[in-house]
Amino acid sequence: MLHNQGLGFGLSTAPLMTSGKTRSISAENPRGEVGAGGKEASHLGVARKGRPCITLPKGATVTLMETDGPGVIQHFWITVTDRTDKGYFVLRDLVLRMYWDGEETPSVEVPLGDFFCNGFGTRCLVNSLPIVVNPTGGMNCYFPMPFRQSAKITVENQHAADIGGFFYQFSYTLVDQLPEEAGYFHAQWRRENLTTEGKDYTILDNVKGKGQYVGTYLAWAALERYWWGEGEIKFYMDGDEDWPTICGTGTEDYFGGAWCFYEKRDGKTVEVPYNTPYLGYPFYSKTDQTRAEQFGEDAVPMHGLYRWHLMDPIRFEEELKVTIQQIGHNSRDLFERTDDVSSVAYWYQAEPHAPFPVLPPAERRWPR
Repeated sequence: MLHNQGLGFGLSTAPLMTSGKTRSISAENPRGEVGAGGKEASHLGVARKGRPCITLPKGATVTLMETDGPGVIQHFWITVTDRTDKGYFVLRDLVLRMYWDGEETPSVEVPLGDFFCNGFGTRCLVNSLPIVVNPTGGMNCYFPMPFRQSAKITVENQHAADIGGFFYQFSYTLVDQLPEEAGYFHAQWRRENLTTEGKDYTILDNVKGKGQYVGTYLAWAALERYWWGEGEIKFYMDGDEDWPTICGTGTEDYFGGAWCFYEKRDGKTVEVPYNTPYLGYPFYSKTDQTRAEQFGEDAVPMHGLYRWHLMDPIRFEEELKVTIQQIGHNSRDLFERTDDVSSVAYWYQAEPHAPFPVLPPAERRWPR
């Protein structure tokens, strides 16, 4: 059964005992060794909260987790100060990478905040099944991440200063064997800070092999007036060329909303954010308070949205490409838009994976 192999856990399997070995890696036990946690000393004495966090030196790549398999990462939690004396945008200046089974190029390469549906370098609460962000900046991931030979997770500090107070904990299970059909977790970040009029934005491309697509996060900064979300999302798979096999009906529709997310409140028509287990619109801001505090100016309207294909995965046998249109509506007609769009694609596939696009430098990832 899957729960015997580190997968398939839930409320119904909670009473079932298995042969898996539970392990945890944190700053208090950085190698996840048996009986080796919490040994560091503080001013309270030995083993009294001596090393709860680490400092990330400017320009350094720090290994957070490295262990041999087979096993499954089942949950991890991270929090970090998002303000330093060198400015803001820490959540986009830190790059999270994951490597499975000794691969040379990462299967996950995403700015830390965006991975947890906190784009734009700002924080918001997220209440979904695989990603949860709690007050104040407690970022949690429940995507199961199988590995057969080894797992390695790093974070790179591309910020302009050292970052202190980086806390983390990875919980995983070591197993005897994984199912043959268990794929490897992948996530990729992309951005166009000015999309091309009439050309679909690419969320994911050049995926080769068998797998299934399980989620999308969009950080959409609207650079033009009027409603921004008429664009349809498209999934091209297994030989699709000019036309996709799966095509949605609109941006707010894909994220489970309707009619521009508009509701009448206090006599005004407003967009209404929401969180649900599988889809949400957790972030909407007409004024970015972070930028207002730092630069004394407002930002363009910003929208953060997620959709988890956990109950309806997009399965592919050989290849996958995912795009979305930038189409608006001005109460009279549709029109082509150009906006600032960032995205994270989440999927599982058999290895090896195709190379990712080069991640833009930190200054090219900041919001407009």
